Amino acid sequence: MSRLSRTDRPYDIVLFGATGFAGTLTAEYLAAHAPEGLRWAVAGRSGRKLEELRERLPGGEKIGALRADVSEPATLRALAEQARVVATTVGPYVEYGEELVAACADTGADYADLTGEPEFVDLMYVRHDARARETGARLVHACGFDSVPHDLGAYFTVRHLPEDVPLTVDGYVTADAAFSGGTFASALNQFGRPGALRAAARDRRR
Repeated sequence: MSRLSRTDRPYDIVLFGATGFAGTLTAEYLAAHAPEGLRWAVAGRSGRKLEELRERLPGGEKIGALRADVSEPATLRALAEQARVVATTVGPYVEYGEELVAACADTGADYADLTGEPEFVDLMYVRHDARARETGARLVHACGFDSVPHDLGAYFTVRHLPEDVPLTVDGYVTADAAFSGGTFASALNQFGRPGALRAAARDRRR
Protein backbone atom coordinates (compact mmCIF):
# COMPACT_ATOMS: atom_id res chain seq x y z
CA MET A 1 0.00 0.00 0.00
CA SER A 2 1.09 3.63 -0.38
CA ARG A 3 3.17 5.29 2.32
CA LEU A 4 0.37 7.89 2.59
CA SER A 5 -3.33 7.27 3.05
CA ARG A 6 -5.56 8.59 0.31
CA THR A 7 -6.63 11.58 2.39
CA ASP A 8 -3.05 12.54 3.26
CA ARG A 9 -1.80 12.72 -0.33
CA PRO A 10 -0.64 16.14 -1.52
CA TYR A 11 -2.73 16.19 -4.70
CA ASP A 12 -6.38 15.45 -5.37
CA ILE A 13 -5.68 15.02 -9.10
CA VAL A 14 -2.49 14.51 -11.08
CA LEU A 15 -2.77 14.85 -14.85
CA PHE A 16 -0.15 12.70 -16.60
CA GLY A 17 0.73 13.59 -20.18
CA ALA A 18 -0.26 17.20 -19.57
CA THR A 19 1.94 18.71 -22.28
CA GLY A 20 0.57 16.60 -25.16
CA PHE A 21 -2.37 17.59 -27.35
CA ALA A 22 -5.17 16.05 -25.28
CA GLY A 23 -3.29 16.66 -22.05
CA THR A 24 -2.99 20.39 -22.69
CA LEU A 25 -6.70 20.66 -23.45
CA THR A 26 -7.46 18.82 -20.21
CA ALA A 27 -5.08 21.01 -18.20
CA GLU A 28 -6.67 24.15 -19.63
CA TYR A 29 -10.12 22.88 -18.70
CA LEU A 30 -9.05 22.02 -15.17
CA ALA A 31 -7.41 25.40 -14.70
CA ALA A 32 -10.61 27.15 -15.81
CA HIS A 33 -13.17 24.95 -14.02
CA ALA A 34 -11.53 23.30 -11.02
CA PRO A 35 -13.38 23.99 -7.77
CA GLU A 36 -11.78 26.30 -5.24
CA GLY A 37 -9.24 24.46 -3.13
CA LEU A 38 -8.60 21.60 -5.56
CA ARG A 39 -5.01 20.49 -5.21
CA TRP A 40 -3.76 19.33 -8.57
CA ALA A 41 -0.59 18.87 -10.57
CA VAL A 42 0.56 18.35 -14.13
CA ALA A 43 2.99 15.53 -14.88
CA GLY A 44 5.08 14.37 -17.82
CA ARG A 45 8.55 13.59 -19.12
CA SER A 46 9.87 17.12 -19.62
CA GLY A 47 10.26 19.42 -16.65
CA ARG A 48 10.80 22.35 -19.00
CA LYS A 49 7.55 21.76 -20.89
CA LEU A 50 5.65 21.34 -17.64
CA GLU A 51 6.92 24.70 -16.39
CA GLU A 52 6.01 26.35 -19.71
CA LEU A 53 2.50 24.90 -19.42
CA ARG A 54 2.08 26.14 -15.85
CA GLU A 55 3.11 29.64 -16.91
CA ARG A 56 0.32 29.68 -19.53
CA LEU A 57 -2.41 28.41 -17.20
CA PRO A 58 -4.47 30.74 -15.01
CA GLY A 59 -3.40 30.22 -11.42
CA GLY A 60 -0.42 28.22 -12.64
CA GLU A 61 1.68 29.16 -9.63
CA LYS A 62 -0.63 27.00 -7.48
CA ILE A 63 -0.40 23.97 -9.79
CA GLY A 64 2.17 21.32 -8.98
CA ALA A 65 4.56 19.82 -11.53
CA LEU A 66 5.81 16.23 -11.34
CA ARG A 67 8.31 14.64 -13.68
CA ALA A 68 7.36 11.06 -14.59
CA ASP A 69 8.23 8.82 -17.52
CA VAL A 70 6.64 5.55 -18.68
CA SER A 71 10.15 4.14 -19.23
CA GLU A 72 10.92 4.70 -15.53
CA PRO A 73 8.36 2.76 -13.46
CA ALA A 74 9.68 4.17 -10.19
CA THR A 75 8.63 7.67 -11.27
CA LEU A 76 5.10 6.43 -11.99
CA ARG A 77 4.94 4.79 -8.58
CA ALA A 78 6.04 8.07 -6.97
CA LEU A 79 3.39 9.93 -8.97
CA ALA A 80 0.62 7.54 -7.93
CA GLU A 81 1.62 7.75 -4.27
CA GLN A 82 1.08 11.52 -4.33
CA ALA A 83 -2.39 11.49 -5.92
CA ARG A 84 -5.90 10.58 -4.90
CA VAL A 85 -6.77 10.41 -8.62
CA VAL A 86 -4.46 10.01 -11.61
CA ALA A 87 -5.80 11.00 -15.04
CA THR A 88 -3.68 10.10 -18.06
CA THR A 89 -3.73 11.02 -21.73
CA VAL A 90 -0.59 9.08 -22.66
CA GLY A 91 -1.17 6.58 -25.47
CA PRO A 92 -1.15 4.30 -27.34
CA TYR A 93 -2.11 2.74 -24.05
CA VAL A 94 -1.30 -0.84 -24.96
CA GLU A 95 2.31 0.33 -25.41
CA TYR A 96 2.66 3.01 -22.74
CA GLY A 97 -0.18 2.59 -20.26
CA GLU A 98 0.27 -0.53 -18.14
CA GLU A 99 2.98 0.64 -15.74
CA LEU A 100 0.80 3.54 -14.59
CA VAL A 101 -2.24 1.28 -14.14
CA ALA A 102 -0.09 -1.09 -12.10
CA ALA A 103 1.23 1.77 -9.94
CA CYS A 104 -2.28 3.06 -9.25
CA ALA A 105 -3.64 -0.41 -8.49
CA ASP A 106 -0.78 -1.07 -6.10
CA THR A 107 -0.92 2.25 -4.23
CA GLY A 108 -4.70 2.65 -4.08
CA ALA A 109 -4.84 5.72 -6.32
CA ASP A 110 -7.92 6.01 -8.53
CA TYR A 111 -7.12 5.93 -12.25
CA ALA A 112 -8.86 7.38 -15.32
CA ASP A 113 -7.85 7.39 -18.97
CA LEU A 114 -9.40 8.17 -22.36
CA THR A 115 -8.29 5.04 -24.18
CA GLY A 116 -10.29 3.66 -27.09
CA GLU A 117 -8.27 0.41 -27.14
CA PRO A 118 -10.38 -2.63 -26.12
CA GLU A 119 -7.30 -4.84 -25.88
CA PHE A 120 -5.78 -2.54 -23.27
CA VAL A 121 -8.98 -2.40 -21.22
CA ASP A 122 -9.29 -6.19 -21.19
CA LEU A 123 -5.62 -6.75 -20.34
CA MET A 124 -5.72 -4.28 -17.45
CA TYR A 125 -8.75 -6.04 -16.02
CA VAL A 126 -7.07 -9.43 -16.22
CA ARG A 127 -3.74 -8.24 -14.80
CA HIS A 128 -4.62 -5.55 -12.25
CA ASP A 129 -8.28 -5.72 -11.18
CA ALA A 130 -7.63 -8.10 -8.28
CA ARG A 131 -4.91 -5.87 -6.82
CA ALA A 132 -7.03 -2.75 -7.29
CA ARG A 133 -9.83 -4.37 -5.30
CA GLU A 134 -7.39 -5.10 -2.47
CA THR A 135 -6.16 -1.49 -2.26
CA GLY A 136 -9.47 0.21 -3.09
CA ALA A 137 -8.22 1.73 -6.34
CA ARG A 138 -10.87 2.36 -8.99
CA LEU A 139 -9.63 1.84 -12.56
CA VAL A 140 -11.84 3.67 -15.06
CA HIS A 141 -11.12 3.50 -18.80
CA ALA A 142 -12.50 5.20 -21.92
CA CYS A 143 -13.43 8.53 -20.32
CA GLY A 144 -13.05 10.44 -23.59
CA PHE A 145 -14.72 10.65 -26.97
CA ASP A 146 -14.80 6.88 -27.53
CA SER A 147 -17.25 6.53 -24.64
CA VAL A 148 -18.86 9.79 -23.57
CA PRO A 149 -21.04 10.75 -26.60
CA HIS A 150 -22.30 7.20 -26.96
CA ASP A 151 -23.02 6.66 -23.25
CA LEU A 152 -24.76 10.01 -22.88
CA GLY A 153 -26.67 9.52 -26.13
CA ALA A 154 -27.94 6.12 -25.01
CA TYR A 155 -28.83 7.47 -21.57
CA PHE A 156 -30.74 10.43 -23.05
CA THR A 157 -32.61 8.17 -25.46
CA VAL A 158 -33.56 5.53 -22.87
CA ARG A 159 -34.92 8.21 -20.53
CA HIS A 160 -37.44 9.15 -23.24
CA LEU A 161 -38.59 5.59 -23.99
CA PRO A 162 -40.99 3.32 -22.10
CA GLU A 163 -39.65 1.44 -19.09
CA ASP A 164 -39.56 -2.34 -18.67
CA VAL A 165 -39.53 -3.16 -22.38
CA PRO A 166 -36.68 -4.58 -24.50
CA LEU A 167 -34.65 -1.76 -26.07
CA THR A 168 -31.93 -1.54 -28.67
CA VAL A 169 -30.15 1.76 -29.25
CA ASP A 170 -28.05 2.32 -32.38
CA GLY A 171 -25.77 5.34 -32.30
CA TYR A 172 -24.25 7.33 -35.14
CA VAL A 173 -21.59 10.00 -34.92
CA THR A 174 -20.45 12.43 -37.58
CA ALA A 175 -17.56 14.81 -37.06
CA ASP A 176 -15.66 17.41 -39.00
CA ALA A 177 -12.31 17.22 -37.24
CA ALA A 178 -8.83 15.75 -37.50
CA PHE A 179 -7.38 13.04 -35.27
CA SER A 180 -4.66 13.97 -32.82
CA GLY A 181 -1.36 12.14 -33.29
CA GLY A 182 -1.99 9.96 -30.24
CA THR A 183 -5.48 8.96 -31.37
CA PHE A 184 -4.21 8.09 -34.84
CA ALA A 185 -1.36 6.01 -33.38
CA SER A 186 -3.78 4.15 -31.10
CA ALA A 187 -6.10 3.35 -34.02
CA LEU A 188 -3.25 2.06 -36.19
CA ASN A 189 -1.94 0.01 -33.29
CA GLN A 190 -5.31 -1.71 -32.72
CA PHE A 191 -5.89 -2.38 -36.42
CA GLY A 192 -2.48 -4.05 -36.55
CA ARG A 193 -3.16 -6.34 -33.55
CA PRO A 194 -6.39 -8.26 -34.26
CA GLY A 195 -5.06 -11.51 -32.81
CA ALA A 196 -3.86 -9.88 -29.58
CA LEU A 197 -7.16 -8.03 -29.25
CA ARG A 198 -9.18 -11.26 -29.54
CA ALA A 199 -6.87 -13.07 -27.10
CA ALA A 200 -7.26 -10.31 -24.49
CA ALA A 201 -11.04 -10.46 -24.82
CA ARG A 202 -10.97 -14.25 -24.36
CA ASP A 203 -8.80 -13.95 -21.25
CA ARG A 204 -11.16 -11.42 -19.71
CA ARG A 205 -14.23 -13.59 -20.38
CA ARG A 206 -12.51 -16.47 -18.57
